[in-house]
Amino acid sequence: MLDPRVLASIADLELVARILVDGTVSGLHRSPFHGYSAEFSQYRHYRAGDDLKYVDWKLFARTDRVFTKQYRETTNVAAYLGLDGSASMGFAGGNSVSKFDYGRVLAAALGQLIAWQGDAVGLVVYDGSVRTHVGARLGQSHFRKVLIGLKAATPGSGGEAIAVRKCIDLIRGRGVLLLFTDAYEEDRVESEIRRALTIGHEVALFHVLTREEIDFPYRGDLEIEDAESGKRVLANAGRIGPQYRAAMTAFLERWRSRAASYGFAYAQAVTDLRPDQVLREYLLKRTAARSGQR
Repeated sequence: MLDPRVLASIADLELVARILVDGTVSGLHRSPFHGYSAEFSQYRHYRAGDDLKYVDWKLFARTDRVFTKQYRETTNVAAYLGLDGSASMGFAGGNSVSKFDYGRVLAAALGQLIAWQGDAVGLVVYDGSVRTHVGARLGQSHFRKVLIGLKAATPGSGGEAIAVRKCIDLIRGRGVLLLFTDAYEEDRVESEIRRALTIGHEVALFHVLTREEIDFPYRGDLEIEDAESGKRVLANAGRIGPQYRAAMTAFLERWRSRAASYGFAYAQAVTDLRPDQVLREYLLKRTAARSGQR
């Protein structure tokens, strides 16, 4: 049931989301998004057994008394699912699962998880412009509107970077932006991610690619078409293969380096991987990162 081909073939997207969430969070903390941020509330005197990481040592140096910081967690996350609907996302690999369908399945599952724990979920599907927008709201009935928007969406045309800016601007206050994209317009997408981080949003990039895009397993003479411009070129796989693979390796490394440098989550989501594995790895890393901040 967790094979990407099976999940992509199921018409009921809510069922797909439930299957994936059940398969992903078993054994994990049930609310990996709950408590997106923590605000300082007050000081109190240290008590035996208190966690020393909450001790304010600067205050101790000034007063010679030991106080711990108490925090008030905010419990509602405003999370937006940003699904790249540009033409390149329509490409399908050998398992016939398009990047768009794979990204849609991942988005539905994460949205379901966030909605189940009582946080707000919104949706933006974009190419050169915002094509679908569902505002972030609480409740399972609202999340069904998100699922309807996801189900009705199809890959469009053009690039994605301009609409990523609009997607960020739709988030009110601090929130979580979950992007599902092949990120080929890398410089402009990077710029918008940095802007989102500067504003104070948490960002996760699910880099959706096919195995064929990464490995380039083709042989012989090829006719290659750019999905977004329609331009076609003739090429020999043996001649261009090594150069292509080197360029793809560098492309992926740049995105990993950006994530490490700027502090956003990065998950490579290859369409022949089980989606629950991709989600589980992301959630484990996120939970560990949030624990390290406390």
